Amino acid sequence: MLQIKDTLVSLDLIERYFVCDLDACLGACCIEGDAGAPLNPGEALEIEKVLPEVIPEMLPAAIEAVKERGVSYIDEDGDEVTTIIDGRDCAFTCYAPGGKCLCALEKAHREGKIADVKPISCRLYPVRLKEYPDFTAVNLHRWKICRPAETLGRKLGIRAYQFLKAPLIKKFGQDWYDELELAATEYLKQTHK
Repeated sequence: MLQIKDTLVSLDLIERYFVCDLDACLGACCIEGDAGAPLNPGEALEIEKVLPEVIPEMLPAAIEAVKERGVSYIDEDGDEVTTIIDGRDCAFTCYAPGGKCLCALEKAHREGKIADVKPISCRLYPVRLKEYPDFTAVNLHRWKICRPAETLGRKLGIRAYQFLKAPLIKKFGQDWYDELELAATEYLKQTHK
């Protein structure tokens, strides 16, 4: 672990190569798992505000689920997460031809219909954050659906922290990222990884 300001960063973020390969995984992270995407305080409210513009991008079952249950719920760990349908798919998952998962929130934003309200946990994925009283743990979640991303990252020579630069800056700020980048460079020089 590396300490960067008030965070502890897993070395996996620096050592592991990673570049999302949507053509290989088809966006499985939007439909796999046992809960919706983690939400920070206020993110559900932001999604609710733009819902009328996002609904045309959503699947009919997702529209019904959101109408019945809202855009989020509290999962078994006590965390607020996006509503899911069929016990797995994020309600904001939509599909492109060929079965590729897309995000209805991101699609509506790219089309200029809404502000950028995609949850930061989605932007940071496969990074997962865990808040503690004195620090935030920054961990790299590893599972089989992301193996193509690890392969592509290795092929391109891009490490996870480099691939996730923009969302890490959005979450923690430029100074934090600059410190991480410096620490990563020194660590990799010393370990020759």
